[in-house]
Amino acid sequence: MMLAQSSLSMKHLSRYGIVAAFVAICIALSSLNPYFLTVNNLLNILQQVSINGLLAIGMTFVILAGGIDLSVGSVVAFAGMVAASVVAGDTPHSPVVAVAAGVAVGAACGALNGVVIARFRVPAFVVTLGMLSVARGATQIYNDGMPISGLSDAFLFLGQGKVAGVPIPVLIFLGLFAASFVVLRYSRFGRYVYAVGGNEKSARASGVPTRLILLSVYAICGACAGLAGIVLNARTTSALTQAGVGYELDAIAAVVIGGTSLSGGIGGVAGTLFGVLIIGVINNGLDLMGVSSYYQQVIKGAVIVCAVLLDIAARRESN
Repeated sequence: MMLAQSSLSMKHLSRYGIVAAFVAICIALSSLNPYFLTVNNLLNILQQVSINGLLAIGMTFVILAGGIDLSVGSVVAFAGMVAASVVAGDTPHSPVVAVAAGVAVGAACGALNGVVIARFRVPAFVVTLGMLSVARGATQIYNDGMPISGLSDAFLFLGQGKVAGVPIPVLIFLGLFAASFVVLRYSRFGRYVYAVGGNEKSARASGVPTRLILLSVYAICGACAGLAGIVLNARTTSALTQAGVGYELDAIAAVVIGGTSLSGGIGGVAGTLFGVLIIGVINNGLDLMGVSSYYQQVIKGAVIVCAVLLDIAARRESN
C-alpha cells in the first residue's frame, strides 16, 4: 500500500511538479518585485525566451528519441548568416526566400547529424560536437568572418514586429509549440519517436523505421535552429559570426527541467514550454533584483541538477 502511494506520488510529481514549480517561482518573484507581474514585463519575458524556446522544441524531439544535439548554437549562427545574405546581398530576395533558405540550411545540418548517427551508429555526442565545430567554421568562412547588416524592414519585422501587441517571435514560438504538441501527441510519427527513445531495438523489431525516425528528429532540430537564427538576426538587425554561442546548453536545460528524460521515451513539449518559461522568469526576476549574472549561472545550474535528480528518482520508482 505504501509502495503504491509512493509510486503514485512520484507519478504526480513527474506530471504536475513542473507546473507547480513555475507557479511557485512566479509568486515568489512577484512578492519580491511588484513590476514582475506587469503585462509589459510578462511580454518581455516571452520575447526573451522565444529563441531558446524554438531551440528547446527541436531538442525535445531529439532527446525523446534518445539522442542529444550539441550543435544547435553553431547552426543558429550558420543558418542565420545564410538567411541574412539572401535579403542583404547585391540582389536581395524576399524574406520568404530568406526564411526558407535559413530553415533548409538548419535542416540539412541536422539531417547530416542524423545520417551519421543512424547509419554508422556513431554516438550522438561525438557527431553533434563535430557539427558544432564544422558549422561554426562554416559561419566564419561564409562571409570572411564579417557580420551581415542592412537587412530589409520586412525581414526585421520577424524579430521586432507585433500583432495585436504580441511580439512576432512570441507568436512564432507558440505556433511551433502548438504544431509540435499535436505531432507528438496525436500522430504516428510522434508515437514512433517515443518508441525509438523508449527502446530502439524493440521498436525496430516492431517494424518502426528507426533510422528514418532518428534522421527526422535531428533534421527537425536543425530546422528549429535555423528558424531561431532567423529570428535572432531580425531582433538584433544583423547576422553575427559569434551568434548562438552556448545556446545549446540553455536548450538542453529547458528540456531537462521540463521533465523529458535524458534516456529518451518520456516527456514532451508541454513540459519543455514550462522549462523554457522557468529559465526565463528566473533570469528576468534576478535581473529585476539586480543579482549578478555570475550568481544567475550558479542558480540555473542548481535548478538543472535538481531536475535531473527528480528524473532519476521518478525512473527508479517506476522500475
